[in-house]
Order: sequence, then C-alpha cells, then structure tokens
Amino acid sequence: MSSLINNKDYFEVLKTLKTEIKNARLRAHLAVNKELILLYWRIGNEILERQDKFGWGSKIIEQLSCDLKHEFPDMKGFSTANLHNMRRLATLYSDGFLQQVAGELPWYHHVVLMERVKTPEERVFYMQKTIENGWSRNVLILQIDSKLYERQGRALTNFKQTLPKETSDLVQEIFKSDYNFDFLSLGQNIHESRLEKSLILHLRDFLLELGTGFAFLGTQYKLVVGGDDFFIDMLFYHARLRCYVVFELKTGKFIPEHAGKLSFYLTAIDRQVKLPDDNPTIGLVLCQSANEIVVEYALSENQQPMGVSKYRTMTQDLPKGMEGALPTQEQFKHFFHTIQSDEDEVVKTSA
Repeated sequence: MSSLINNKDYFEVLKTLKTEIKNARLRAHLAVNKELILLYWRIGNEILERQDKFGWGSKIIEQLSCDLKHEFPDMKGFSTANLHNMRRLATLYSDGFLQQVAGELPWYHHVVLMERVKTPEERVFYMQKTIENGWSRNVLILQIDSKLYERQGRALTNFKQTLPKETSDLVQEIFKSDYNFDFLSLGQNIHESRLEKSLILHLRDFLLELGTGFAFLGTQYKLVVGGDDFFIDMLFYHARLRCYVVFELKTGKFIPEHAGKLSFYLTAIDRQVKLPDDNPTIGLVLCQSANEIVVEYALSENQQPMGVSKYRTMTQDLPKGMEGALPTQEQFKHFFHTIQSDEDEVVKTSA
C-alpha cells in the first residue's frame, strides 16, 4: 500500500478526481441556482397573469405568502416582499433570457439589480461583469454606486490608431474614463509619492477598481537606459491582454509632457522587459483633470498605445476649504481605538 501511495501516477489520479469532484459540485450548485431563479420567475409570472385577469391586490399576495410558508416551512424566500420581487422579475425578463444569462446569478444579486438599476442595458452589463468577475452582492452594489457602467471603456486613448482592430475594442473596454479612489483619505493638494504609497496600502481596493486581469508587478519599477536610472510609478501585467501596463500617476491637470514621458517608458519596457510572445505595452496617465482636446492632440500622432484617465477621491467632491476639516482614515482609527480602550478600562473597573 505504501508503494502505491508514493506512486506518482496515484497522485496524478487523485488530483484529477479532486478537480472533477469540485467541478461537479460547482455545476450542481449552478444548476440548483438556475432552477430556483426559474421557479421564482414562474411564481412571479403567475402573480402577474392573475393581477391582469382578476385584479389581484396586495392582500391576496400577503395571503399567498402565508400559505406558501405554511406549506413549505423548510423553504425561505416566500415573504410578501420577495413575492413582489418575483413579480418584478417576470416583468423585466423573459423565460428564455433567464435560461441563457440571468439564471447564473444568485437571487439577491437580481434583487439588487432590480432595485438599483433602471435600464435593461445597464442590468445586462452588470450581470455580465458579475459573472466574469465573480462579484459578491456587496461588490456589485459598490460597482453600481460608483457608476461603473458610465465609466467603463471611456478612457481617452489612441487605441484605435495604434492597435489592430480585433484587439483595440477589447483594450478600450478595459480602461475607464474616471477611477474612483474614494477608499483613500486624501485631499486635493497631495504629492504624487503620497498618492502612490496610499494606493499600495490599499492595493486590494485599487485592483478591484482597475478590474479583473491586472497583476501588480511593482511600484517605482527601475529601468536603466544608457546608464541612467528611471522609475515607473506602477507596473502591471494584464493576463487577458497578455501585455505590460504602465501607470503614471499625476496630481493636477494633464499636460502634453506627460504623454512624452509615458512614451519613453513604453519603449523601455518593450525593449528590456517584454517577451516575444507578449503584446505591445500599454500606458495610462492617471491625473486629477484633463482637457479632452489637449489629450487628443497629445496622443493623435503617437504610435504607441496609451490613454489618459482621471481619478477622484471623496474629498475632491467637498466644498472648497472643507477637506481639511474632516478627519483622515488614520484619525478615525485612532479615535475608535481610544473609545474601545476607554470602554475596556470601564469594564475592568466595574469588575
């Protein structure tokens, strides 16, 4: 038996079986979820038809809720509010659409979409992004509240002129016109080094805001060109695009010189770091504001794929002079730590 267990073939079989079991469990879970969503749609459709034919009102739906909960005490989801959500589901989607796309989402993701998203196009967008990225309900809410639909794919770029048609649309879709850095406790008058350090400290939030596929490779990434040292603010690799992505962080307004510096970095990465199978390196200037015409002029004749996007922090939306009146995240942490320490001292004294 010991010789069998130590056999390489045995461990390969074991690994294969584990993968098969996990995949089967996942398929079973997805199948059960889809059946539940379709069941809710059928219940909602029945209510919808009865309302149209017989004028069912809220009282009948309340009674239906009580009877279903009595008949199926082991099942959750038959509250009056949830029955109204099922009716709304049947109003918004066809049975076929649920079979194809929407059935892959958990029920309470649908509730979020029905409550917070008004147009069919936006709902389909958030459904697809949730499926692609595996967003939890809380992450989905965060993305909706940050107006991802309005920002996605709208960065100012020269991708159409510098990349093949079959890839330019995909690359364009990945970058946003505005990046939401509300998770940073920063004012408007900040130094680029502090912005960079804050993003590193909140790297998980930063990667979530960038979107799926980005792998962080380093900050102040060192390049030696002609014996001189140069440092890229942030370097990433994008798994889906199969290319390096350079981010240059700028506080203040975009100026044409930013594009020139970024172009230099793209050339250096392509010549010194990029492998033969990698696609051309892409660059993005992240700044606080940008004049679209100036950006268009700066990028139009450049033969390297690059773009310009804006970022904002919570304090940028405050009235002028108010950002300094708010405590920083560190001050908040110190404040609550002090309160907790005082409470612990009171408990000790009372004891």
